[in-house]
Amino acid sequence: MKQSLLIFILITITFTGASQTFDVVIRHGEVYNGLGTPPVVTDVGISKDTIAAIGDLSKFKGLKEIDATGLAVSPGFINMLSWSEATLLKDGRAMSDIKQGVTLEVMGEGLSAGPRKPRARDKRWNTLGQFFTYLERKGVSPNFASFVGATSIRLYVLDQADRAPTTKELTQMKSLVAQAMREGAMGLGSSLIYAPATFAKTEELIELSKIASSYGGMYITHMRSESDFIFQGMNETFRIAKEAGIAAEIYHLKINHDRNWRKIDTVLFKIDSARKAGLRITADIYPYHASGTSLTARLPAWIQEGGTKEMRKRLVDPVMRKRVLYELKMGIPSKNSNPKDVLLLGFRKDSLNRLYKGKRLDEVARLHGKDEDETMLDLLVADKTSIPAIFFLMSEENMKRMLRLPFVSICSDAAAYPAELPYLDEGIHPRAYGSFAKLLSDYVRDQKILTLEEAVRRMTSLPASNLKLDRRGQLRKGYFADIVVFDKNKVDDKSTYEKPHQYAEGVIHVFVNGKQVLSNGNHTGAKPGRALRGPGYN
Repeated sequence: MKQSLLIFILITITFTGASQTFDVVIRHGEVYNGLGTPPVVTDVGISKDTIAAIGDLSKFKGLKEIDATGLAVSPGFINMLSWSEATLLKDGRAMSDIKQGVTLEVMGEGLSAGPRKPRARDKRWNTLGQFFTYLERKGVSPNFASFVGATSIRLYVLDQADRAPTTKELTQMKSLVAQAMREGAMGLGSSLIYAPATFAKTEELIELSKIASSYGGMYITHMRSESDFIFQGMNETFRIAKEAGIAAEIYHLKINHDRNWRKIDTVLFKIDSARKAGLRITADIYPYHASGTSLTARLPAWIQEGGTKEMRKRLVDPVMRKRVLYELKMGIPSKNSNPKDVLLLGFRKDSLNRLYKGKRLDEVARLHGKDEDETMLDLLVADKTSIPAIFFLMSEENMKRMLRLPFVSICSDAAAYPAELPYLDEGIHPRAYGSFAKLLSDYVRDQKILTLEEAVRRMTSLPASNLKLDRRGQLRKGYFADIVVFDKNKVDDKSTYEKPHQYAEGVIHVFVNGKQVLSNGNHTGAKPGRALRGPGYN
């Protein structure tokens, strides 16, 4: 307690007169500074986009006053893995995340908004920096940032080819990474279980990571395996971190398939050993025991070369189809999953939605009249999409153990949605609406896996420090006023696998860059979000 009081004494400003007026004063809240220390009941003053004072402000006025008695006041939460590019472009309010207290969306898992080749019909942006500028001018409620996607780099140069780049092509790829870093990318992001990312060799990733490292960025990865070959996936991550001299984060740390759950001790030991050896290894997690991806994740990589259109051509070719079915029957390492553990979220075709949406793959197969593997191939061909699905492959107890790790931050691995049409028809994972609220309700308040001050640190100063953000992630004088006020006794996730489009409850006020975007639980319509650019920006 003495330590936390000292911190607040140090960050509280001294006033020379009693006439100062703040734009906003948040009074009598339990203020969590984001550093993991216990809260202090005090006031927070905001002037323009900045935290101007923390301390006893009873002698000073605010143009707007908020009574936070009995409420928690903390830095805004940081979503370390967001897929909100499209929803921010369409809507901009980031409703499902703002209503959980998220004030920063971090994107770029493998795919990023740029670079992309010029398109005749879409001239809005081509590079990542142009996307930042476009989105900022359009107006969005949260701040946003992005890694440059290794998949996007590969698509730009190699398209969907399953081969290594030539020396000339690799030079071009490195140049594209350097450009993105100068434009503000946080580093290099990869997603190595998905084609065409899976075609990249470790050496290619090391060379690209060296460029990101030279600009002060980090490497963040959906590892090549989170299942049968998880140790090899971890070793690859550690090798990239070591040889590129770069900090590395593991996206949504997990162990898939019950046959692998017993590997938890070794997984944690390997990470601990790497950190003790001097590697800067961190991770993030979403607090669910089910993941969300697409049915194509169950297919062998070779059939996906060239993209989904080429994949579908192969799936209707009798020889190719027979080969795929044989591999599925024999079991593709890290990919095979029990059909009863696969929940289909939706289809492009209304006829398929009416028949199969919201059902498990084994039930769909019975209705379809074929075995699960043939059913899956038929659906992929018929719907002409990758078919989103939820996979129930993780252990709740393993997730809790990972959640306790002090270097693990929080993500949603989802877009931020408004619970409105046409989005209500979209099948999604409940993590889009509940990741941060679920942490605070289930794992802090109810199960006490973490203290509230530690949970706040994981969602604020920890990811802000990893990303090298300027004056973000703490409640501290001179820092940007990204602030959330919530009721720790009432915060709760309402989203379920059956009914995902339900807003979380208990977050009352949210400020982004000093502007209020949530007031008494209602979105104000304000869009003060900014592009937060990485350490290489110039």
